[in-house]
Amino acid sequence: MTSPLPSSPHASVLDLAPVVPVVVLQDAADAVPLARALVAGGLPAIEVTLRTPAALDAIRAIASEVPDAVVGAGTVLSPAQVARCVDAGARFLVSPGWTDVLLAAMEGSGVPFLPGVSTTSEVVAMLERGVREMKFFPAEAAGGTAYLRSLAGPLPQARFCPTGGIGLDSAPEYLSLPNVGCVGGSWMLPADAVAARDWGRIESLAREAAALRQP
Repeated sequence: MTSPLPSSPHASVLDLAPVVPVVVLQDAADAVPLARALVAGGLPAIEVTLRTPAALDAIRAIASEVPDAVVGAGTVLSPAQVARCVDAGARFLVSPGWTDVLLAAMEGSGVPFLPGVSTTSEVVAMLERGVREMKFFPAEAAGGTAYLRSLAGPLPQARFCPTGGIGLDSAPEYLSLPNVGCVGGSWMLPADAVAARDWGRIESLAREAAALRQP
């Protein structure tokens, strides 16, 4: 059985868990045990970023061997990457920014997507195109919770997954905002634990992150 995710291209990944782990993998062999640890800890939505040569193989492995995971692709920058990620089994797409060409490819992919925005004008442009759920990136550098709070009044229909500089201490403030569905982060994946393949520690940190809920 796979984790619940509606089949509509406009279905939300923002409601699966309060935190989406942002994963950078150097070795695709680590993908399955890492994903299993995150899922066991209560974080089923997993964003594997296309920052390493291992990313597509990692997505493919998680998609085929960890059915309770909802694996997605992050740092998607081109239509070609959109196609390769969906072919590998990605169930959602995340980009750090957007162009008309990239947006069209993501819209045509058949899977949910979160285009990256960091300004009010970009949010309005997405709403104009019928896109209501977005990645706010880089969250801390772009204004953090104060900026997102200021958007909630004039643009209440926009929902965000803020990512970039968020940790366990700051995540609750983001999650308390009415226009935030979840946050993205990698604090539950410390480099030393990944290098040591300490999946038990990662599961424990994932469980701590999964306990964060909007009030």
